[in-house]
Amino acid sequence: MACGMQYAEARTDCPVCEDERQYVPRAGQQWTDLETLRAGDFTGRIEEEGERVIGIGSQPSFAIGQRALLVRAGSGNILWDCVDYLDDDLVSAIEDLGGITGIAISHPHYYTTMIEWSRAFEVPIHLHENDRQWVGRPDPAVEFWSGRTSRLAEDLTLINLGVHFAGGTVLHWSAGEQGRGALLTGDIVQVIPDRTHVGFMYSYPNLIPERPSVVRAAARLLEPYRFDAIYGAWWDAVIPANGHEIVQRSARRYLRHVAD
Repeated sequence: MACGMQYAEARTDCPVCEDERQYVPRAGQQWTDLETLRAGDFTGRIEEEGERVIGIGSQPSFAIGQRALLVRAGSGNILWDCVDYLDDDLVSAIEDLGGITGIAISHPHYYTTMIEWSRAFEVPIHLHENDRQWVGRPDPAVEFWSGRTSRLAEDLTLINLGVHFAGGTVLHWSAGEQGRGALLTGDIVQVIPDRTHVGFMYSYPNLIPERPSVVRAAARLLEPYRFDAIYGAWWDAVIPANGHEIVQRSARRYLRHVAD
């Protein structure tokens, strides 16, 4: 399937793919399951993406192709975003890195096999309640939070920007980058090829821009938080420095080009 969402039972449609922020391929929707992936040519991929930030994905990539991030915070490891593939070797490798204390996900395109990950590590999943309707496999491990912020630990704060999805969330790690701070964004704040700016979109594949009022509000929400690095959704999608300035400058540029 195009988004990699795992559902509680077999179905013929995928609401996430049929939504205008994703798409159904021209050849039609295709379905598989985790056991089939494990029996095929897929393997886990783990690589350093930054200081105490470990990228986690699969080879080859699957569905949207994002990678998750293991944030090795002093308060405990957090898995930021999620990927479809998981096997015993990947679990063992992550355990060797200290395991995880919880999972937090930016938006529904990356929910994927989050319940499998939660059960493998016996940890909760933190999702914003505004995206409750998109959960394909309900489970008691899913903990919905509300409002604009939720503190996971003293150095880890979830911030609901509402970009891309109503529950679109980023993770601020105040102690990251040796205390200079890091912002983990998925594609709520998109790291683009020009690393001097970031992007804001309602739909990436269908090229629908985000509403100016939402981008304006997101910039205001992020203004008080200090961060040097920005970690996006893809391998090597990292802005290593001046992250706070880049976000604010990018929002101003966006608003100059897109009128309410």
